[in-house]
Amino acid sequence: LYNNGQSCCSIERIYVHEDIHDDFVKRLVHHASSLKIGDPTDETTYLGPLTRPQQAKVLDEQVSDAIEKGGNVVLGGKVLNTQFGGVFYSPTVITNCTRDMKVIRDESFGPIMGVTKVSGSVEEIVNQMNDCEYGLTNAVYSKDKDIAMEILPQLQSGTVYWNACDRVSPQLPWSGRFGSGVGATLGEMGITTFVQPK
Repeated sequence: LYNNGQSCCSIERIYVHEDIHDDFVKRLVHHASSLKIGDPTDETTYLGPLTRPQQAKVLDEQVSDAIEKGGNVVLGGKVLNTQFGGVFYSPTVITNCTRDMKVIRDESFGPIMGVTKVSGSVEEIVNQMNDCEYGLTNAVYSKDKDIAMEILPQLQSGTVYWNACDRVSPQLPWSGRFGSGVGATLGEMGITTFVQPK
């Protein structure tokens, strides 16, 4: 929920197993509620303004669409009035999300999180995670390494993480799938893109 448009690889949607879903949402809302919103030049600020003021309309549309399709806005979901310059959007958590919602299908570039409860097999979870036109990053959070290592190779994204996210290493190629771009930057693969053999 730290993203206001400055990161292309922030978490956009979360799939949570039904056994821990309610507790997870409770903790997520508690954490998001504690984020300090304010002047981005203040070191104690966690969330500043959106990088693009026009993005507030996109976020509002995602919230409205989710509500119309049965989603529950459990936190936020609106533009904030502040004394600071720029457009601020409240940290937003939406539960009961489904595949047809814009908050799940589209990029947000704002502090909004769609949460989907899952109960099925690894195959079902992988299918839901791959059901997207973007493929920059995916992450699996699990104490069970075997489950994580079963899921990660099946994900259609340029970078996958186990118990981490949004970490970029200059030693590893950074690439995407589908609508998240072609080619790579970083790592040996990315560097050779910019050289001319002679």
